[in-house]
Amino acid sequence: MLAIDAPASDIVVLGKIAAACGLHGELRVYPFADDPPGWAALPHWWVGREGDSPDLWRQTRLIQCKVRNEMLIALLACAADRTAAEAMRGLLVGAPRAALPPTGAGEYYWADLVGLEVINTRDQSLGRILGLIDTPANTVLRVGDGDSAERLLPFVAAVVLDVGLEAGRVRVEWEMDW
Repeated sequence: MLAIDAPASDIVVLGKIAAACGLHGELRVYPFADDPPGWAALPHWWVGREGDSPDLWRQTRLIQCKVRNEMLIALLACAADRTAAEAMRGLLVGAPRAALPPTGAGEYYWADLVGLEVINTRDQSLGRILGLIDTPANTVLRVGDGDSAERLLPFVAAVVLDVGLEAGRVRVEWEMDW
């Protein structure tokens, strides 16, 4: 693996390595985005662990990538065989923001949402987006303020009324006591 040539703050996490697949080092990758086939066009992916410092993320060449049953099957230069692939289970994969296509209207990379303040229709702060969870039904926002329990809000149009990246806020239809 090669050292990254982009700051980790510029790395957008795209998915997580779930398991080894096959005998030749293929990896089963759970995608965190809705356009995983587009990842095959990237010449390199970066791999690292959640919470790793920037110098621990590593660049690796993408040899092959295909979609199978809503998962990605990827072959990376850093996984020469099944043993190496098994050792990569749980690593995150990503790419520098500059290598990714721009988002369309109403589309966001998860990394853009993390840290935004969540405000309800009464202008009460529910906290900040701590992360997102992908479920079969929809994506869920993990919202917390550090003082109370986390709230889990469905990322659907009936709940999320407006995403203001420039303002650093997400407006939601959600009460403080829900």
